[in-house]
Amino acid sequence: MKKIILSVTATVMLSSCGIYSKYKPATTVPDNLYGTTITAEDTTSLGSMDWRDLFNDPYLQSLIEQGLQNNTDLQSAQLRVEEAEAALLSARLAFLPAFALSPQGTVSSFDSHKATQTYSLPVTASWELDVFGRMRNAKQQAKALYAQSKDYRQAVRTQLISGIANTYYTLLMLDEQLTISQQTEEAWKETVASTRAMMNAGMVNEAAVSQMEATYYQVKTSILSLKEQINQVENSLALLLAETPRRYERSKLELQQIPENFSVGIPMQMLACRPDVRIAERSLEQAFYGTNQARSAFYPSIVLSGSAGWTNSAGMMIVNPGKFLASAVGSLTQPLFNRGQVIAQYRIARAQQEEAALAFQQALLNAGSEVNDALTAYQTSKEKSILFDKQVASLQTALKSTSLLMEHSNTTYLEVLTARQTLLSAQLSQTANRFTEIQSIVNLYRVLGGGQE
Repeated sequence: MKKIILSVTATVMLSSCGIYSKYKPATTVPDNLYGTTITAEDTTSLGSMDWRDLFNDPYLQSLIEQGLQNNTDLQSAQLRVEEAEAALLSARLAFLPAFALSPQGTVSSFDSHKATQTYSLPVTASWELDVFGRMRNAKQQAKALYAQSKDYRQAVRTQLISGIANTYYTLLMLDEQLTISQQTEEAWKETVASTRAMMNAGMVNEAAVSQMEATYYQVKTSILSLKEQINQVENSLALLLAETPRRYERSKLELQQIPENFSVGIPMQMLACRPDVRIAERSLEQAFYGTNQARSAFYPSIVLSGSAGWTNSAGMMIVNPGKFLASAVGSLTQPLFNRGQVIAQYRIARAQQEEAALAFQQALLNAGSEVNDALTAYQTSKEKSILFDKQVASLQTALKSTSLLMEHSNTTYLEVLTARQTLLSAQLSQTANRFTEIQSIVNLYRVLGGGQE
């Protein structure tokens, strides 16, 4: 009874010292994490959607599937998971006794006498009693590392899906801008011909033709630049898919359908969905158990060891056949002269834990800021799209009117030149804004922890 009381008392004392304490996951987030202008609702967020439901373009789905199969970064992340799993297994096996077969044999001769042969065939065993929690904290630390490696794999997966989607939509934007520029090139070519005919008729001078031709060559130059950009983006996509550069079949930007009604979810969901936030918390958990482990170094370590086997050497005697021999030893090791080093290691571990806590807090703030940026970009691009539609319609009317006036009145070629250049710029900006709208959805999907397995 007295032993039980002493054991319970020792356990309570050790728990109060923090050696056996368990890490408590975070359950709160900073107020207004998404910003004061965004209302978070307790509903299924965009990050909880399956990527196939969000990206319904069949060409894009095929590319994402290929990337998930072949991407080297994702494969490396999987290997990290396997490494952490092996480390966790090693930490768990540390609780079991260690056995080893240690056969020994000697041959000795003194003063040319007959050689004597001795041997021993022992099986040795050692077992550390985890009374003060060193191995238990090491196991919990390895467990947190294993969970962190899985979160890292998820982060790579999320980044890969969003990266392929953004690259694909960039190609669609450049394709659309290329089409607009090529159509403008054809129209401008006709305008140059018309202006030259008007010069021959004495209606405009040579300066008008030169200005029209210069702008026409500028448009042709921009077409070459767009083709070069398309090639570069296709090469970037090939790197994500872990293959050699090629041309990719794709749809059109105007055919893309993205959800317009969605929720960002409540901020607490970030703790469960966003992998980089989870990684930061796993680091805090590892540092917590690292501090516990450093604290347990102040206490003694208890090791039981023993051996059993056959030997023909019994002290100064050699007997044949061999006899069975067994021994058992218990040892207790308490740090004395290296106590200063133990204290220093504990201070380091405690500082690392505080550093991990600050990093976790900053990860939450960064996540909230990124959600705010992506959602604001989406809302802004939606509002701009209406204005761009009106602007392009007005500029098309203005171009048509100035072209007719130049042919039948005293309107100068500069007005036509300005109207066509302004229309081209507006059309390109309209396409870029449509891409920004889609890209903001992709980024919002990423920052909310989308792409979970």
